[in-house]
Amino acid sequence: MTTQSRRSIRNAVLGLVAVCAVLAISYLVPLPSVGSVRAWGENLGPAFVWVFFGAYVVCTALPIPRTIFTVMSGIFFGPVVGVIGAMISATLAAYLAFRVARGVGRSRIQPFLQRPVMRAVEYRLAARGWLAVGSLRLIPVCPFWLLNYCAGLSSVRTGPYLLASVTCMAPGTVAVVLLGDALTGRQNPWLLALSATFFAIGVIGLVVDVRTPLRPSTSQT
Repeated sequence: MTTQSRRSIRNAVLGLVAVCAVLAISYLVPLPSVGSVRAWGENLGPAFVWVFFGAYVVCTALPIPRTIFTVMSGIFFGPVVGVIGAMISATLAAYLAFRVARGVGRSRIQPFLQRPVMRAVEYRLAARGWLAVGSLRLIPVCPFWLLNYCAGLSSVRTGPYLLASVTCMAPGTVAVVLLGDALTGRQNPWLLALSATFFAIGVIGLVVDVRTPLRPSTSQT
């Protein structure tokens, strides 16, 4: 048996153990309902809003999944505050990571960008510039932090980068916040329909992007 095969078997066994552990904990440990989580957040007072969204900015500027914070925005604060807070926080995080990457420089960050998915993101940015920022924001499998850092290392200008980011983050962000709000049990048919609409907008944008051939750009944007 090769080393690669042994590693694959070991990873599969560890994954199975982890799943069994999670299932066991979910049955043995009483977990609070989503509605009680929102009530807990409301009881913490207005300062919790600033603390939560401050953590949103800092954590999502790092390699931490943004979806977790976006869902919790809907659970804790509802559709209005959740959407506004999530959009502002995501924009600040995108700008922060972009500026850090641009300030630190490619030579120091390049060793972290050697994985195939990272090279694919770099290729799209080189081919389409800021247009690629918008299209990659519509692709759920493209990590938020990865695009921020890759864009900072590219020639994309700050203004177009932020505009494309905000415009194309909005459909997915609104949809996920509304989903988080629905998890509390306060389903509003109109909000659920709006969430589905924004998901559809993201899918349509993704389909259009996939069907558009990449053309290497000869000029910087």
